[in-house]
Amino acid sequence: MAFSSQEKFKRFDKKIWLSSPTMHGEEIGFIEEAYRTNWMSTIGANINEAEKSISEIIGRKYAVALASGTSALHLAILVSGIKPGDKVFCSDVTFAATANPIIYVGAEPVFIDCEHETWNMDPKALEKAFRLYPDTKYVMLAHLYGTPSKMDEILKVCKDNGAILIEDAAESFGATYKGRQTGTFGDVSAISFNGNKIITGSSGGMFLTDSKETADLVRKLSTQARDNAPWYQHTMVGYNYRMSNVIAGVVRGQIPHLNEHIAQKRAIYNRYKEGFKDLPVQMNPFEECAIPNYWLSCMLIDRGAMCRQSRTDTVAEFVAEKGRSCPTEILKVLEAFNVEGRPIWKPMHLQPIYADCKFVSASEADNGSDIFARGLCLPSDNKMTPEQQDVIIDMIKHCFD
Repeated sequence: MAFSSQEKFKRFDKKIWLSSPTMHGEEIGFIEEAYRTNWMSTIGANINEAEKSISEIIGRKYAVALASGTSALHLAILVSGIKPGDKVFCSDVTFAATANPIIYVGAEPVFIDCEHETWNMDPKALEKAFRLYPDTKYVMLAHLYGTPSKMDEILKVCKDNGAILIEDAAESFGATYKGRQTGTFGDVSAISFNGNKIITGSSGGMFLTDSKETADLVRKLSTQARDNAPWYQHTMVGYNYRMSNVIAGVVRGQIPHLNEHIAQKRAIYNRYKEGFKDLPVQMNPFEECAIPNYWLSCMLIDRGAMCRQSRTDTVAEFVAEKGRSCPTEILKVLEAFNVEGRPIWKPMHLQPIYADCKFVSASEADNGSDIFARGLCLPSDNKMTPEQQDVIIDMIKHCFD
């Protein structure tokens, strides 16, 4: 039935966020150091130390600090040699920032459906895409909500087809696949320090590679591609993409708390899983060989437990049914009580801007559209208390009454 009792639950006075920054104190010390030493631009100890620490944690030889994860992906595309007109096989269920840089360079994204075991790019669909478009030599893979993709299978398909893999690990910093950190699988990779990520700089990102030549080129491109000359000379187009030493101070202060944040997010995921054990839902899944960073906890409603739901490009509605619910109802209930949830990323092939792009699924099924229709992102803020989460769990249970 519809959520009918406004008396059963009290609206939270302070908003419960999906995933907001968690500061610890060390960050302000590094910011003050940048201020005190006057290194307020794109050079300084904070940048150097953040790059060194991220490189060591992830296990790549070089990390280049940039203004955002999106700028890291853009430069990853450029240094991979992608040109106007090239096709790039791209994760379909992801944030638009994964796909947009492909358009920046005039290339053509071909969206690859996800699978249900991790909600990430389906290796079988990727294999099919190479059969359909055998001249394609680039893959843009995202690890959704901090869950590693099926990397053994993805890497085999890429190797069999001589393809370069660009790894969008923006959401998965700290996650591992068979003991190996995400961000180490791509020929080049990127992570993000956006305000909602597992650790944050308020903004910022890192480009990752094992090639000194590639890292040096990215550093040059990110600082307007100035040549080594006595004057301002440029032989290629550059970008203003370097991370500020101030932002790097925030990142530097956050890095020691990565494992702490992951542990908090894991506890949130497990509380939801236990709380929903009697509901017709499942949590976002992962393989036994993988350890997510649990950035966002998500749920998927069983098909038989879905009430009627309709969505246009801008409006979502539902029809209440006893014993059933849907993402639209649950999200409206959460919002009414000052709690932030969100729909699953709307698949790229359903986005108006990408409506004319090709989409490849392993079968007639459209897994991404199914997950989008039945799934939602739950409040996963690591400052949410267990007591607050228990109330949220009860709210969602009440939607199925």
